Amino acid sequence: MGAHHPECPERLGAIQDRLIAAGLDLYLSFHDAPLAEMEHLLRVHPRSYVEMLQSSSPQHGIHHLDPDTAMSPGTWQAALRAAGSGILATDLVMKKDVPSAFCAVRPPGHHAERAKAMGFCFFNNVAVAARYALDVWGLQRVAIVDFDVHHGNGTEDILSGDERVLMVSTFQHPFYPYCGTENPAPNMCNVPLKAGTRGDGFREVVDSVWLPRLRAFAPELLLISAGFDAHYEDDMASLGLLESDYAWVTERLKEVARESAQGRIVSILEGGYCLSALARSVAAHIKVLADL
Repeated sequence: MGAHHPECPERLGAIQDRLIAAGLDLYLSFHDAPLAEMEHLLRVHPRSYVEMLQSSSPQHGIHHLDPDTAMSPGTWQAALRAAGSGILATDLVMKKDVPSAFCAVRPPGHHAERAKAMGFCFFNNVAVAARYALDVWGLQRVAIVDFDVHHGNGTEDILSGDERVLMVSTFQHPFYPYCGTENPAPNMCNVPLKAGTRGDGFREVVDSVWLPRLRAFAPELLLISAGFDAHYEDDMASLGLLESDYAWVTERLKEVARESAQGRIVSILEGGYCLSALARSVAAHIKVLADL
């Protein structure tokens, strides 16, 4: 994204270092994500948009699509691989090769709309995985949980009205991208949080709003847009979650997955820009996912 940009390569390095330092890497299997294919992308993005992104990829330097979202010579391949991670992870859990998966990817995806890159995002990774699970694996119900501090406007734009998908989310409001509260479709359960909300407020929403909707929907696969920028130490926003809150919500979501989805969870990294808090939070999330 360019020098001094918060969506930086060090994010994934910090996560990997923390997994090693915590000894979690010894209990995990690691996979290199494939490049998403055109057929995967076309389930959520028009061909003209995909081709526009490819043609916008610079051979040198940085090309800005908007003030926040830029492409370097490696962005096109990285975006394809980030989208491909959800495809591979879905295959792994559906084949029962692994009970759950976490995709440590850049760039993130949940702000990418049908035909618009924004918010550091190019392809909507979680929407690509959701449509793949529905169309290729023949699932009837897929749930998406988004606890990033920013609303997943792209996921809503793409999947709004698709009755095979339920999306539940929390996000700071009013805050970028300044949407998600006006007349959402019935399959969108968007819960805005005021700046300064701490873990107790978040947990109350999960217990009273998310879990009843998820259990009534009975998803056959649970996808998580796992953004960790609602952490207290992340100064990109003004919520106050801690590692213990991320571990707690992961355990609650595992309960839902065990009830109706044979435990199948695919979690895909979104935001999180304070490197230490991001790494600790992801480690706490993965530790619960892996029953460690």
